[in-house]
Amino acid sequence: MAGEPILEQVRRAARQRVLYLPHGVRQMSHSDRMITPAEVEHIVISGEVIEDYPQDPRGPSCLLLGVGEGGRSLHVVCSPKDDYLAIITAYVPDPEQWSADFRRRR
Repeated sequence: MAGEPILEQVRRAARQRVLYLPHGVRQMSHSDRMITPAEVEHIVISGEVIEDYPQDPRGPSCLLLGVGEGGRSLHVVCSPKDDYLAIITAYVPDPEQWSADFRRRR
């Protein structure tokens, strides 16, 4: 996997298994956002990398942007491992902290 673009690593790992870390589950379960695993997995398959964190202490990871149910923009932070994709968190981006297209931090 070394040298392979992060998005290819993410999608390869996701084909094996997707593991939701506790923080991610908590963030997805907030009553004001309720992000489903189906939404997260759709973003993993079809989303775009907007930030890459190759030096993350937890291992290389990235921030994906995609569209969830009802057309809402969602961010997913994930880290590809040898035999699974770790979903670190998923959230609805705050328009006050992100550009209008949710691709750049303000």
